[in-house]
Amino acid sequence: MLHFAPEIGLVERFAKIPHLNYVCADLQDPFAMVKMDISDIQYPDCTYDLIYCSHVLEHVPDDKQALREIWRVLKPNGNAVIIVPITTTKTIEDPSISDPVKREELFGQHDHVRRYGPDFKDRLAEVGFEVELIRALDIFPEGEIKRMGLDQGDIIFNCSKRV
Repeated sequence: MLHFAPEIGLVERFAKIPHLNYVCADLQDPFAMVKMDISDIQYPDCTYDLIYCSHVLEHVPDDKQALREIWRVLKPNGNAVIIVPITTTKTIEDPSISDPVKREELFGQHDHVRRYGPDFKDRLAEVGFEVELIRALDIFPEGEIKRMGLDQGDIIFNCSKRV
């Protein structure tokens, strides 16, 4: 399992699972096991059965490249669990905006580079994923959602690599 931008509560849980070869990666977090850019994953094709990526892609300048990389390192019939904040009716982005104040105004946070809409599912499909949408509230109790670093309104994109 490859886990991007690891949430401490999940790292502790995943690390305790017997027989799980678990790796957590981040570009800046000093506690991550591996320092890595999600747009340039340093593992060979078809390495992982499972990838978990929550609230990362809205920070990544080229999210489509990151999604291609996730697809590449995922094994056939593997799954990527991807969560992004859905905060608008259609995805908006403007790579020319670098001012943190303007980014916060347009994208909701100073370090976001886009705001996703429900059409995020189309971005996933373009890479080749089969996508199932799951609401966090439908599978986790409210207290558990917070502990896992999720928001109640989060939509979980369960992405399958079927080849």
